[in-house]
This record gives sequence, structure tokens and C-alpha cells, in this order.
Amino acid sequence: MSTPNLLTDARSRAAYAEGAGIYRIVPMAVAIPADVPELTALVRWAVETRTPLIPRGAGSGMPGGNVGAGVLVDLSRGFTDLTVDPHTRIARAGASVTWGQVTEAARPYGLRLPPDPSSGAFATSGGMVATNAAGPRSIRYGSVRRWVEALEVVEANGEARTVRRGSGTRHPIPDTRHPQFPNTRKNSSGYALNHFAESGDELDLLIGSEGTLALVTAVHWRLDPILPDLAGVALGFSDLAALAEAVPFLIALNPSAIELLDASLLRLIPNAPVHAVLLLVEFERETSAAARGVVGDAVRGLKQHVTHVETAVDRAGLEKLWEVRRLAPPALARLPPSQRSLQVIEDGCVPLERLGEYIAGLRSAAERHGVPVAIFGHAGDGHVHVNALPDTTRPAWRKAIEGLFGEVTDLLVQLGGVPAGEHGAGRLRAGVLERFYGRDVMALFNDVKRAYDPLSILNPGVIIPAADWAPLAALKVGEGAAAIPDDIAARLRDVERTAGWATPKLELAR
Repeated sequence: MSTPNLLTDARSRAAYAEGAGIYRIVPMAVAIPADVPELTALVRWAVETRTPLIPRGAGSGMPGGNVGAGVLVDLSRGFTDLTVDPHTRIARAGASVTWGQVTEAARPYGLRLPPDPSSGAFATSGGMVATNAAGPRSIRYGSVRRWVEALEVVEANGEARTVRRGSGTRHPIPDTRHPQFPNTRKNSSGYALNHFAESGDELDLLIGSEGTLALVTAVHWRLDPILPDLAGVALGFSDLAALAEAVPFLIALNPSAIELLDASLLRLIPNAPVHAVLLLVEFERETSAAARGVVGDAVRGLKQHVTHVETAVDRAGLEKLWEVRRLAPPALARLPPSQRSLQVIEDGCVPLERLGEYIAGLRSAAERHGVPVAIFGHAGDGHVHVNALPDTTRPAWRKAIEGLFGEVTDLLVQLGGVPAGEHGAGRLRAGVLERFYGRDVMALFNDVKRAYDPLSILNPGVIIPAADWAPLAALKVGEGAAAIPDDIAARLRDVERTAGWATPKLELAR
């Protein structure tokens, strides 16, 4: 068997050593397949040589599923086909086609792809499926799972095939009729055996499997009509306890989004309002009167709880209202050089009634370990993102991060939550999944992996932890970081600061 075209020079490998999360792992080589035949040949070579393959799209994933020591497979450059059928409301998008491109192509027909991750400008179709991505509007539209009609994949034996909704499964999957999963509105932590148990549908195993069962080459997306009118409201609260009543009340009004900005993040944003917590609420309706009316219902129902109200009754007003949310990433990019944003506890999801407890626990844990944090998220799903902001010149910063990771994991278990709501388990969280699911479910996870990938060629160490799992090893910062050329390290840092994940990685090596 001929050797595939691999990039093995030090600069190319360095350009792919980092993703958006905390890790720096230099791959042994990089492959950039242009089409399905090249990818199937690469997979067959990997099986023959027992070489691990690490698939990745734009590299914007947080928990380390897009970096590794094997051959890094960049699926963001080929696989660019995109067609929209307005009659069936299906878009067929190659793995590298972004959410933004799908949405732009669907818009002339009055259609859209409703799940809208905040990374949509560069999040690829393959990457969104890999992590079962969601976003601000998941409270109404769910994660991408319900919007996938079919997947085109290359399996671990090199076979290319199409898996359609309702087609069952061709692999011998163990009995998964009664898996015990935490009761959260969102979950992207491991294989979705609970959904598979309900549907018997192979798609529900592949979605969210993070490239460990098969490599996605195209997605058949279900599209939905764009509702004509929007309105919204910003609601400030003086304490977290108010969330216990406010969030369920707002959910009952059928919003399309309830975004949460905690005081820990607001204080970093210039001219942002000062509140213990700020909720940004959006409503989509068929008429402008209906949209304005439900905003009024929200304000009247919560007037005893809020300390701040600002309404928006059209798209332009809503854009202005949400400006504070868009200013958060630039604010984090302005951190001093000694302070880094590290996503070690960044995707926890808890039952709605425990949301206030979780945020309070996060604040307390961060204070105990002396690590500043910025907290935000999707309140309507009980889903919280946290950026830890340690001073990396402090001698014990790494020990503090380790303590924070351990304590927040304990807190999530205690509250009946999951460690990942929409970003996946990756390498970071693989070793804690057993604490949330128990041994029996983890044994089923291993059975599923063996059924699809018996040689563990595809993304080993992701979801199923490596024997030497160490969540905070191979960090991209600190004295132990892998050595790469200084100019490439600086460019990777710029990509991180500016969210420039659409940048072709080989450009960083030039």
C-alpha cells in the first residue's frame, strides 16, 4: 500500500499543534485530503500501519479532540460542496462548509439552519456534528442532533457510506435500552446512548462522537423557515437566587434564547451594566405585535425581581441590546500578557433548578483557588461557560487550576449535571465521564467504540480515556509547553485572540 501524502516538516506540524482549548500537542504528521477517495486511502493506510488519526475542522473545539500525537487530518480545506433544495428543505454541505455558509445559501429561500453556535462564522459542518454543537438558540431549537437528516462518512475500515435517519444500524451494538444519564437539557459528554435507545438510529451514535467512530465528509441538514419578527429584553438581577423563578417563567413564554452574563464577565466589558447577573432574552414570532406582546409579558411577570430592564422591539434594537454579549470575546482578548484564558471548566450543564447553585459554586471555587473567572452561558438550558483567567507568572498557578478542575467536577456530580453541554468530552473530560455515568455505561461506551473502531485508529484518547490520562498535561502555556517555532507560536496566539480559526493553518507556517 502506498504512503499517503503527509506533511512531516516541523513548521507544518507546529501549525497544527494547538486548537482553541488548553493543549499544545505536536502531531507526527499532517494530512489534508481533498476528497473522499484520498480520505479512504488515508484511513486504509492508517489501519495497515496502526497509525492514529486525529480529525479536525477549523480547530475551534475546546476540549482537545482536535489535537493529538498521531496524524492530524485537516478536513477544513476540501469537502466544500454545498447545495440547497428549497422543496425538501435539505442542504447538503461538505464537512468543511461552515454554519455561516449554510445559512447564507439558505436565506434566499427564506430558510435557515436553526442551531447557531457562536462560532458559526468558522464552525464547520463536520465539527458541529462531531460535538453535537448547539448555541444560544438551543432552548427553542435544540442541538444539531434534531437537524441532521443524513451523514456521509468514512468508517474506520476505510469504507465510505451514507447513514440516513431511520435506517437503523449495521454494527452489532450492545443492549442500550436502559442507560442511566443525568437529567439535563443538553449533553455532549460521550456517546448518546440515551438517544440511541429511544430511536435505534445509528445517526444518534455518530452525532457527538467527536471523530472516534467515523469521519464525517458531508452533512444533510434539515432547514427551517425564518420567522419574520424578533423582539427581546435585557433583564438585570441583584442576586443569583432570582434565577430560580425568572428562568422557568421565561421558558414558559417560549423564547428563542436566554443568555446569561455573570458579574465576573460584565466587569471586564467597558461600559457594561453592573449587575449580579444579566439575562438577554430573545423571542421569535410570526408578527411584530406578537413579538412585542411577549416582551411585555416577560417584563410584567418579573418586575418584582429585576433591577434593570431594557427592551428591543425589532431586529435593529435587538442587535444593539446584544452588543454587550458580542463585546465579551474582545474583552477577554485584552487580558495582560501574564494572564491567559484557559478553558478547563468551560462547558458544564446542570438541571435548571440547580443553575443558581452551580454559578454560586463556581464563584466560590474560583475564589478559594485564587483563579479569576469569567462566567456566561445559556441560562435556559442550565448551561454555563467558564473561562479561567490565571496569572501564569504566579508560582502555583498550575496547582490552582488543577484544584479548580477537581472541585468543579465534584460540584457537577453533586448537582446531577454533566461536564459538557455542547463542546464534547475531548481529551480534557474523557477521564471523568465514569463519575457521571458509572461503570456500566462506560463499559457500553467501550463496546460501541470497539464495534466501530476495533483498532482504535480514530481519535484515540477522546471520550474513551487513554491509560495515562492526565487532563492538565500538554498545556499550551507554562514551562512544560511543547517547543515550537516562536513565530508560529505568536501566530497561533493571534488566532486565539481574534477567533481567526478560519485561517488556513499552513499559512501560519509560511
